Amino acid sequence: MAGAEAACIFCQIANKSTSTTLLHTDEKVIAFQDIYPSAVRHYLVIPLEHIPSVKNLERRTEDYSLVSHMLEVGQTLLRRDAPQCTQYRFGFHQPPLNSVNHLHLHCLALPYVPRWKCVKFLSVGSLGFLEAEKLLEKLKPLPPIISKV
Repeated sequence: MAGAEAACIFCQIANKSTSTTLLHTDEKVIAFQDIYPSAVRHYLVIPLEHIPSVKNLERRTEDYSLVSHMLEVGQTLLRRDAPQCTQYRFGFHQPPLNSVNHLHLHCLALPYVPRWKCVKFLSVGSLGFLEAEKLLEKLKPLPPIISKV
């Protein structure tokens, strides 16, 4: 790791340089519990690759596939670990409101604990919490244009 990645706590977790317990690991992402949980269950899913934020993602197949995979992992973990919950939220904080400059999906099994923590997850324009499904809509690659000759 060099530069920003060396100082990034999430890169350190991804490289297994910390004692963080991993809930999931594969070739693209890892998942672990948020150290400051805001809900009954609050997990983070992060890519192994250092991507600073949602602002660094583009409308292309690779980014769409990554976010889709992150969401699938989060949904699977919460269904497994919090089956009693009936409400879940999945999304990303956008700069400047993200706490760590490494892309991370918040996976929340509600209710919020304590209740006031819901304020951190409000969707307020381009600065608020961005639901994972909304991000996927923005990233979905456009179909190729087929010209008729």
